Order: sequence, then C-alpha cells, then structure tokens
Amino acid sequence: MSLPRLLSLGLLLCLLASGALAGAWPQAKGAGFASATVRLSWPQDLGTWTSLEPTGQYRTLYVEYGLTERLTLGLDLGRSVSGDAKTVAFLRWPLRQSDPGLRVAAEVGLGQIDGAAVLRPGLSLGLGRNWGWMAADALVELPGGGRAAAKLDLTLGLHLPSDRMLLLQVQSGAPADGPGFVRLAPSLVTPLFRKVQTELGGSWSLTGDRTMGVTMGLWTRF
Repeated sequence: MSLPRLLSLGLLLCLLASGALAGAWPQAKGAGFASATVRLSWPQDLGTWTSLEPTGQYRTLYVEYGLTERLTLGLDLGRSVSGDAKTVAFLRWPLRQSDPGLRVAAEVGLGQIDGAAVLRPGLSLGLGRNWGWMAADALVELPGGGRAAAKLDLTLGLHLPSDRMLLLQVQSGAPADGPGFVRLAPSLVTPLFRKVQTELGGSWSLTGDRTMGVTMGLWTRF
C-alpha cells in the first residue's frame, strides 16, 4: 500500500470512527505512563517451521510524562515502521479537548532511526465513553535525505469487570522500502499489583509479512 493511499485510508477511518489513539488525552502535570512490550512472531505457514523458535522479535519501551497540563513529553524506543532501530523523543499538545466529545492532539518527535536523524510529526484523535474509548494514532517518519514512512493504529478499548481492559487494534504501516502491512492485534490488560498492569495478546498479519505473533507487556502509571 502506497503512503498516500495509507494516509487517505487512515483519515477516512478516523472520520468514520470519530476517534483516535490514547495520545489524544494528555498526561496530567507531574503524572506519567510507561510500558515495556515484547512481540514474538512466527510464519503463518506452519509448513515452513523448523522449530518453535520465533523468527522475529520486537521490543519497545514507551514513556509519557506531563510537563504541564497541556504539554506531554515522551520517549519511544524500539523499531521504526521499516523495522530499523529507533530512539525518538516527542512533545504532544492538545488542539481540541472536549469531554465527552472529540479530542485532537498533535505531536512532533525528533530522534534517530538506524543512526540517521528523523523528524516525526503525528496526529491523534480520541473519543471516550463510559464503556471504553476509540483511538487512532497517525505518525510520519521523515528521515533526513531518505524516504518517508507512515504508521496508523486504530484501537477500540473496552472496560471489563475487575479493572481489566480489552484492546482491539488494527495496526498498519507503509515502510520506506518494501510493502505496506496491516495486522490485527487484540490484547487483554489485567491489573497485577498497585499501579502495574500486564498485557497479553496476539497478532495476525492480513497483508505484508504474513506472520502471527504473541505480545507480552507491562504497563505502569507514576
């Protein structure tokens, strides 16, 4: 999928859903959120398996902190849309805050992808309800002298009994080189102790690398 078609599809889906990623909700001043996640993947074609060892591993560390009531500072470590190592710091601010209406936030990130400097603008939309929320997050990676890549995540979050949450996510991307991807990634978030939660989920590629995966993570608020 080409970058323009991916962005057009993302804009259409955001308008239809009237909502977006949790990034549309700023962190309160002095409060923060952090998550560490590991995704293991295997080919969908079981006939190609030679062992149970995963053929792919994806690790992320994500941190947000409320600098003020309107500015959220963040750090995103892991893999870029194209699969290269990334380190990106970002600043996010609200463009429209309406509760229970539509929320809109913009962000700009600076960092490195595969050792090269990158500028990463983004846009988040959000809509919260008593039963949960709808979320979408669109990012574009603009490396100096390189080709742009884009990423779009659409999330439906449902509140469950005992402070659990069910996340139904569609992840998509248009790498700088190679075919685009779309995958389904449901997960269950469960309280572990105090302010720590666990995430356990799976993924299934609809297009792109044709892999299936398992996701495990820890969330915390501070």
